[in-house]
Amino acid sequence: TGAGNAVLSAAEARAQRIAMFEKKAAATSTTAASTDDDNKMDIDNDTTANENTPMETEPVAVSVEKENTTQNKSEDKQGNVDEVKDDTTMDETTTSTEETEMVDPTLSLPKEHIETLTGAMGFTLLRAQKGLLNGSNSVKGAVEWLMAHQDDDDIDDPIPLVPKHNAAAGATVQSYKCNECGKILSNMANLELHANKTGHSDFEESTQAAKQLTEEEKAAKILEIKSLLKAKRAEREEVEKVDDVEREKQRRSMGQQMIKTKQEMERQATLRHAQKLKKEKESFKRERARIRAELEKDKAERRAHKGKLTSRLGIDGYNPDAIQYDVDAEGDNEGQVQATPVKKKSKASVAKIDEYISKVSGYKAAGDGGKCLKILLAYIKNVVDNPNEEKFKTVNMENKVFKTKVKPFIGAKSLLLAVGFSPNVGGTALVLAEHADREVLTLAKDKIAAAYAAY
Repeated sequence: TGAGNAVLSAAEARAQRIAMFEKKAAATSTTAASTDDDNKMDIDNDTTANENTPMETEPVAVSVEKENTTQNKSEDKQGNVDEVKDDTTMDETTTSTEETEMVDPTLSLPKEHIETLTGAMGFTLLRAQKGLLNGSNSVKGAVEWLMAHQDDDDIDDPIPLVPKHNAAAGATVQSYKCNECGKILSNMANLELHANKTGHSDFEESTQAAKQLTEEEKAAKILEIKSLLKAKRAEREEVEKVDDVEREKQRRSMGQQMIKTKQEMERQATLRHAQKLKKEKESFKRERARIRAELEKDKAERRAHKGKLTSRLGIDGYNPDAIQYDVDAEGDNEGQVQATPVKKKSKASVAKIDEYISKVSGYKAAGDGGKCLKILLAYIKNVVDNPNEEKFKTVNMENKVFKTKVKPFIGAKSLLLAVGFSPNVGGTALVLAEHADREVLTLAKDKIAAAYAAY
């Protein structure tokens, strides 16, 4: 336990001190027992020696007789002493085997200290009793012990009964003494605190009672402890307040970051939408300019040919689907016009399926060409996938979808005619012929699907 030993942890030092105290207590008990036995032997020897000493004034014969008598008496007494020793040993053995009486250790605690701890200090009755038992029956020691052990798992366990102490067995340990500095410590909590502060490790139990506080000192100590508890509580609250502020800052920072992220996502979406609208607007302008140019070209051709069109416009041009009027070349019937039907369109051909698809794909304004391809693909795909369904073999030309998304686009109707559809008698629908080639239908479906994917 010297200063030159290796530094021990708090738990190791505490275990070492407890073992040292138990060892000293055992040695003290053994020494006391040995001393009692030695004292008994000395008393017996003195008695025997006194009885064996003869009187000097008696005659020689009487002395001899008395010596014999004395020797016999000493032998008898020695036998009696041995019998007494044997009886004493048997009594001690019998007493040690008797059942030890168990008592409640809280009955001897000062009631005023308990009232101080429970009333003024606010501790529970069980904790106040444990503090006094482990704090040398003093309010200060009890508070110090409770402050050091208030977080223990067994702090609220019931107090067990203890063996009844024999008052004649010896003095009660009332404190602990540091052999290195001589300081008297009232309880184990103060001992551990002193050991942790100074590094001392040589302690012993002491019968010297710690100095008792007066009523004024007790009141002052209570106020000091209350102020200490208040300061600790205020410090803890201050730390919690700082932690709350930090958590609130983090929460606000995360919220602001989420808002910024959301705003950035909305800004990107708005930008993409604006770019899409701009692209569509530019495409619409280009398409409108192209159609106007084709109309001007058409008007110029009509003026040059006296109101006639020599040819129809191609895939990229305006293709009017109206009756053309011829004017009499000789001028005899000036002002009179004769309606002459347009030449019949060329018959749809399977070889021109690619051409028809290309014409429909050429309509880029507002995605009209893609919409037309999608509907054509649905018409032909239904026929290919469901060859026995009669409802898929008829396309209603009076339908709004057909009128707005198929009929206006060059090549769409021709494509349907090329794969086997033909107008009915009333001209209100396209009906698939019974001899329609399935391979042509499948080929047309694949080509339309490819063109729609590439649109």
